[in-house]
Amino acid sequence: MEFISPKTDFAFKKIFGSTDSKDILISFLNALIHNANPVIQDLEIIDPYNPGDEVDLKDSSLDIKAVLDNGSTVLIEMQGFKGTSFEKRVIYNLMTTYANQLNHGEGYSYLKPVITLTITDFPLFDQTQHFLTRFGLKEQQELFNYIDPELELIVVELPKFTKTLDELDSLTDQWIYFIKEAANLDVIPPAFQHIPELNKAMNMANQENLSVEEVEKLRQRELFLEEQR
Repeated sequence: MEFISPKTDFAFKKIFGSTDSKDILISFLNALIHNANPVIQDLEIIDPYNPGDEVDLKDSSLDIKAVLDNGSTVLIEMQGFKGTSFEKRVIYNLMTTYANQLNHGEGYSYLKPVITLTITDFPLFDQTQHFLTRFGLKEQQELFNYIDPELELIVVELPKFTKTLDELDSLTDQWIYFIKEAANLDVIPPAFQHIPELNKAMNMANQENLSVEEVEKLRQRELFLEEQR
């Protein structure tokens, strides 16, 4: 088998953001946001991937937007290289999404939490070697949380994830390994076969299951990203 790399934003959106990927995305978000606890039971993918969509050869700023069953919004981005003002763009997307929830005349009580989940194929924070970091609003001296946990930033830095297939000890590890290493596998790992959502994601990443049009779009996107690097 030959698998496409989920690190390419085009492939990432196909695997996690297709109309039939809701179960995959629920498992993935529960793993990364809730430490694999099944807190999220349902969600709606906004503007899902469509095989007929044109490839936009630009620095993609957002791959998937989903509204969870508790009303929270999650913004998910796979970033292959560090573009200009990348850190500011992440904050901008978070804040504008939060502010744009209100229609004219609506009160602040209608606001729901917003989470950004950003996956980078490059190191971002020199201060830590942890591959998964979380940020929220905290008091700076005593470090207690703001009254309402309305805003959260979660970052996964793929270069800092160095576990081998045999060392994966959680669903979180398995999903991050899938994103980082799927293109280097030639079979679906047995452990992945026992997790329906991971097994389904591996099959969606199997190049044999892509249309000729999708393979060409993926090739164009990979060439563009390599030129940008």
